[in-house]
Amino acid sequence: MSDTKTIDLVMLVDDNETDNFISKRIIEITKFANRVEVKNSGKSALDYLRDNQENTEELPNLIFLDINMPIVDGFVFLYEFEKFNNLIKDKCKVIILSSSDNKRDIDKIVNNNHVIKFITKPLTETALEEVKVNNL
Repeated sequence: MSDTKTIDLVMLVDDNETDNFISKRIIEITKFANRVEVKNSGKSALDYLRDNQENTEELPNLIFLDINMPIVDGFVFLYEFEKFNNLIKDKCKVIILSSSDNKRDIDKIVNNNHVIKFITKPLTETALEEVKVNNL
């Protein structure tokens, strides 16, 4: 992978353990990021950000967010994310990683200020390369 910027920490937010495993492996194999934090719900991801808002070292550079999750889905996550301070919103860029191809969902989410990209599952080396080249 091209070495434009090293990404320290990536957070995966998905309730599907298999998807998280695949995404984490591809990030590790490609050395896309130094560390990967996996959260299996939107709520636990929000709690993590809330708990670490004073500790920028533990805030992810990128959040790969699934849309379809129980209770706190991607839309609720983004709504809550909006309430965080600018330090968090500026540091944590959100990428939607979803199997949803619902055009309404996609339109609604890509118009969000914090979402920099929409990727259809599964995560691939090519998709990671595009993220690195175009969004950092």
